Amino acid sequence: MNTITKSLVLLLLCLIVSNLEAQNTELDSIRKVKVDYQISTLEGEKIKIEELEKRILKIKVSKIIKRLELNEITKDEAQNLKKEAAKKAALNIENKIDIVNQKISLLERNGYDSYQYTRDYLGDDKNKMSISFGSNGILVDLAKKKREPPKYDIRTTNKLLFAIGFNNAIGDNQSLDDSPYELGGSGFVEIGWVWQTRLLKNSNFARFNYGFSLQWNKLNIKDDRYFVQDGNVTNLQEFPVDLKKSQFRVTNLVVPIHFEFGPSAKRDYKDRLRYTADNHFKIGIGGYGGLRLGAQHKLKYEDDGDRVKEKIRKNYNTSNFVYGLSTYVGIGDVSLYAKYDLSPLFKDQAFDQHNLSLGLRIDLD
Repeated sequence: MNTITKSLVLLLLCLIVSNLEAQNTELDSIRKVKVDYQISTLEGEKIKIEELEKRILKIKVSKIIKRLELNEITKDEAQNLKKEAAKKAALNIENKIDIVNQKISLLERNGYDSYQYTRDYLGDDKNKMSISFGSNGILVDLAKKKREPPKYDIRTTNKLLFAIGFNNAIGDNQSLDDSPYELGGSGFVEIGWVWQTRLLKNSNFARFNYGFSLQWNKLNIKDDRYFVQDGNVTNLQEFPVDLKKSQFRVTNLVVPIHFEFGPSAKRDYKDRLRYTADNHFKIGIGGYGGLRLGAQHKLKYEDDGDRVKEKIRKNYNTSNFVYGLSTYVGIGDVSLYAKYDLSPLFKDQAFDQHNLSLGLRIDLD
């Protein structure tokens, strides 16, 4: 693996670690904002309770006065009815505010855990989806709906696929030693999105993985040679001057399909059941098929003392449809990954070449 490939792997790992740390810090901040916002909302509820009860009292008093004017009741009866209505309103305000104060005390004492408990188990009918901006926690409500209970069993999940490593191309009865491409300088990168479905009802030993991904297969050509397309024929020819770089890259969009096998941990949370393959051995066997999106030839050389960089984009008779076999074996999210194109690199040529890749695969849940 060349320096660039190693740097990419190291950069990816650093980004994953830093992203997890940032997520934890951000999660704590978001939790605090949610609790503070909930307390602020409850404080506002106390004012609304008092205003509502006073409006109800005012309406009741108006009705009592109207009945008095119609001689339906006496002045003494009207006075007694007013006192009863006022007493009822005062007790309603007192009791409702006591309930709100208890919720505030619970939040202040237990923080986010109490906030979640209030939402999940006390029937918070103001459960809102919100986004926070800045350290002061400005919240924007997006929706109002009751929180739905978690699904008991989830058989299909999804994850990000990232792979990187060595790449080469060999023909029939040809070894890597005979390849016209550099072993260290040639590489591949693959990135995509994959869904995983558990095949058995009560076991996660067998899984079916499927999705889509972009593949970049790069070949560094040896001995100052480059590809020349002459009609339907593509072959390697010697370049007129010394080449600093002769690099050929093919970009494909494919649908990867794998049957994955391996043990998993079963976790029963009473209200939901989950399976996890974290830190467990796994093996995947399958293949891929798709379309070629493009091909590019990059040349670097000196011409009369001037540095020249050329990027030539055309099909070079590369196969329009790509398909092949792939497999991976690993533990948890990281696996050793290999793929082999059954489709030839160039179509309708006298000597077929097939792309071969070996590297590291990372599945990010």
